[in-house]
Amino acid sequence: MHKIIITGSESSGKTTLCKALSKHFNLPFSKEYAREYLDALNRDYNQDDLLKIAKGQLQAENGIQLLDTDLITLKIWSEYKYGSCNNWILEQIERQKTEKRFYLLCKADIPWQADPQRENPNNREELFGLYKEELTNLGHDYFIIEGENRTENSISKISPLTIPYLKSIYIFVKS
Repeated sequence: MHKIIITGSESSGKTTLCKALSKHFNLPFSKEYAREYLDALNRDYNQDDLLKIAKGQLQAENGIQLLDTDLITLKIWSEYKYGSCNNWILEQIERQKTEKRFYLLCKADIPWQADPQRENPNNREELFGLYKEELTNLGHDYFIIEGENRTENSISKISPLTIPYLKSIYIFVKS
């Protein structure tokens, strides 16, 4: 089965969509590890923290098919904020190119919602462009999620990727 990754700039509805898809397909999802890490941090984060977040994110993804973000987010953010990205993160992203991965790229066309961990209310469109460019450069399949009916549009795009997997589980359990 494909890994299905919900990605995009801040406050673009990623977690809400991930929860809806998890419920619809009855699949667990990996949460964005950065939130957990940053909530426990008693200082401002720095670029070195992004490597720790990346390792935690990769561990959280282990065995999970539905992901609320992935290492591409950390790459984009690190390059955007600090001008570079740790080589370990880049190597992991390169390895993932051989996996069956499908991205739902959320457009930031919904209202910004303030959050202590969000930093960029005014440049979401610019960041969206970086995500689109990155997914294209990596050769990953993706679909842009925008406007209304985000959940329904997402379900229609990923159902062909999940139905064979769900049927095989059903057959295995039934046998």
